[in-house]
Amino acid sequence: MAMDVVDYEIKGAEMQFVEVELDPGEAAVGEAGSMMFMDAGISMDTVFGDGSASTGGLFGKLLGAGKRLVTGESLFTTVYTNQGRDKLRIAFAAPYPGKILPMDLRKLGGMLICQKDAFLCAAKGVSLGIYLQQKMSVGFFGGEGFIMQKLEGDGLAFVHAGGTVLKRELQPGQTLLIDTGCVVAFTPDINFEIQYVGKVKTALFGGEGLFFAKVTGPGTVWLQSLPFSRLASRVFAAAPQRGGSREEGSLLGGVLGGGLLGGTIFGGDDE
Repeated sequence: MAMDVVDYEIKGAEMQFVEVELDPGEAAVGEAGSMMFMDAGISMDTVFGDGSASTGGLFGKLLGAGKRLVTGESLFTTVYTNQGRDKLRIAFAAPYPGKILPMDLRKLGGMLICQKDAFLCAAKGVSLGIYLQQKMSVGFFGGEGFIMQKLEGDGLAFVHAGGTVLKRELQPGQTLLIDTGCVVAFTPDINFEIQYVGKVKTALFGGEGLFFAKVTGPGTVWLQSLPFSRLASRVFAAAPQRGGSREEGSLLGGVLGGGLLGGTIFGGDDE
């Protein structure tokens, strides 16, 4: 299927969005819930899968949708098409603080492998599939790095990374050990394995998990400093774990609510 060629502009610093310019008849596909705004004259069409299998019949559509379901994404994506006679713009926003990375699949050999929640939007015609690691150790212990998304085509795709992004070009045989959640994307020529941290004490008390992602060149790998799973776990840990007001999560709230004013010191209902 022919890829639509789109012009774009990435705006913002910590909370970025990408503004895509569509020529008449051009279309972009976006992850559900990622659209920020669009000009009047752009039509929306919710489709099974990624929209690239529209000519493959019902089976092709179901297969594309099933691939997305395996990666934990919605069964549906939204296709935005410029139905007007002038250039129109549509914007897609990042879901949490970080950076939006434009990926020209044509320059990357036609394929990019990325974390399952990294895809934001793409030119219509880019195929979204699943990438299963072939080694059994990765399958059993890979965690976030096991089931990944595969972007294929020769068009432009946009992926989102949390925090600060590091791009590393690995030479043949050069190896990097990475926290599995910090891997954003890599080119298919990269060798991806899961490696045990090696020491029981480090595994249990080091705070970095039991396994590393071991990537070996040649190829390119993109890393993120703030995986969403890490951000979510910190937010959950800091949130109040029982009912009541938000102040209970602070030291002052704990003292006043459950200690001084709650009856421990002043007696409460016992007086």
